[in-house]
Amino acid sequence: MTFGIGDAVAAGLKVIDKFIPDPAEKIKAEQALRDDLLAWDKTQTDINMEEAKHSSLFVAGWRPAIGWTCAFAFAFIYVAGPLITWASTLFGRPVPLPNFNIDALVSLTMALLGMAGLRSWEKSKGLTK
Repeated sequence: MTFGIGDAVAAGLKVIDKFIPDPAEKIKAEQALRDDLLAWDKTQTDINMEEAKHSSLFVAGWRPAIGWTCAFAFAFIYVAGPLITWASTLFGRPVPLPNFNIDALVSLTMALLGMAGLRSWEKSKGLTK
């Protein structure tokens, strides 16, 4: 389940509705909430961009490291694991493999791949290499 700015605004509006009875004040509070959340999101995006430019692998390389970890996990779960299980049964000694939380792995991978369409939008605008 994803949680975005729209969800944060909706949660904030429930609180605003309880404490601010004046409709004009509610509109101001809602706009201030949206502005604050968008500013926070922009700040985080700026930090991410600076991080990605860094020459150190330990600063700029954490995203690729997570990506490669996800790729290796998928390769193990769907290729190597079944082959190990199959091969071990041929010798009469089935090897029990660990159970992985596929939901978390898929969620992380989808986020890294930009499956929300943001990566495609960036590429179409020529914002990425």
